[in-house]
Amino acid sequence: MAKVTNAFDTYSATSDREQLSDVIYNISPQATPFMSAIGKNSIKNVVFDWQTETLPTASGAGQLEGFELSRAAATATSRVSNVAQISSRDATVTGSQQASDPAGKKSEMAHQLAIMAKALKRDMETALCQKGAKTTGNATTARVTGGFESWITSNVSRGTNGAGAGGGAAPTDGTQRALTEALLKTVLQSCFSNGGEPSMAICGPVNKQVISGFTGRSSARQMVDANTVEASVSIYASDFGELKIVPSNFSRERSLLLVDPEYAKVSYLRDFKTVDISTVGDAETKMILAEYGLEMSNEAAHGIVADLTTS
Repeated sequence: MAKVTNAFDTYSATSDREQLSDVIYNISPQATPFMSAIGKNSIKNVVFDWQTETLPTASGAGQLEGFELSRAAATATSRVSNVAQISSRDATVTGSQQASDPAGKKSEMAHQLAIMAKALKRDMETALCQKGAKTTGNATTARVTGGFESWITSNVSRGTNGAGAGGGAAPTDGTQRALTEALLKTVLQSCFSNGGEPSMAICGPVNKQVISGFTGRSSARQMVDANTVEASVSIYASDFGELKIVPSNFSRERSLLLVDPEYAKVSYLRDFKTVDISTVGDAETKMILAEYGLEMSNEAAHGIVADLTTS
C-alpha cells in the first residue's frame, strides 16, 4: 500500500519529544538470606569475643543409698573471638548532573546511594557466608571477618583432602562430588547428636535443583492446579526437623550451609552510615560503610556439606 502523498512523517520530524520511561529496570540479585535470617548486635571493639560451653556427658548411673558426694570438677567456658571488617561503597555525581532532571529519579545522588546500599549489603552477605579467614590486619592489610565456612568443624562432610581447622581459619577445599541425600542426612544426624537444630539450608542455584530432585520428592502427593508442574522443594522434612531450602547467589555454590539462625549474629561496630566526603571540585561524593563481623555463637549448632559439584 502506498504512502499518502506529502504526508509529514516521523522520519522527517525534528521536534518530537523523546519517549523515555520513568521506570528503571534492575534485575541484579539482591536477596541476602543469611544476613536476613540471623540476629544482630552491637560491639565496642574491632576484635570481639563470646563464650561457649557444653554440658557434662549424660549418665544413667544411680547413686548408693547414703552415698558420699564426690565433687565434680567445674568446667570453664571457651572464649572465642572474631574480627570486624570494614566494607564500603561510594558514589560521585557532578554538580551539573545533580541539577538536571533525569528520568525515573528525583535525585541522581539519592538514586546512586540506593544502588550502592544494595551493593554493600551483597558484599556483606558474601563475606559472612563464605570461607574468608579471620585476619586482624595492620596498617597495610585490611581486617577480614571469619566467614561461616571458616568456623564449622563439628558437623561436616567434605570431599577427599578437604579439611577445616575452625576458629576462623579458612578451610581447605577438597575433591568435589555430587550432592546426595545421604550426604545431607549424615550431617543432619551429626547436628542432632551434638545438640544442633539447623532450620535453614543455604545453597547455590545448581544444588537447589539437585535437592528438588531428591528421591523423597518423587513420591510426594499434593493438590496442584491442572496447569502447574510442581518440581520444587522448599522444605526438607528430615528425621531431625524441617529445613527451609533457600537458594543464594552469594554463598559458594560448592557448599551447602546448614544454619540455625538463633546461633549466629552480625555484630556491628558501626552500623550502616552515610559519610559526606570533602568536595574538591564541581562534584559531590558520598560513601556508605559498615564495620561488622560474624559472631558464630556456637559452631556445633550449624553444619556444612562441602566440596560439591557446581554444574
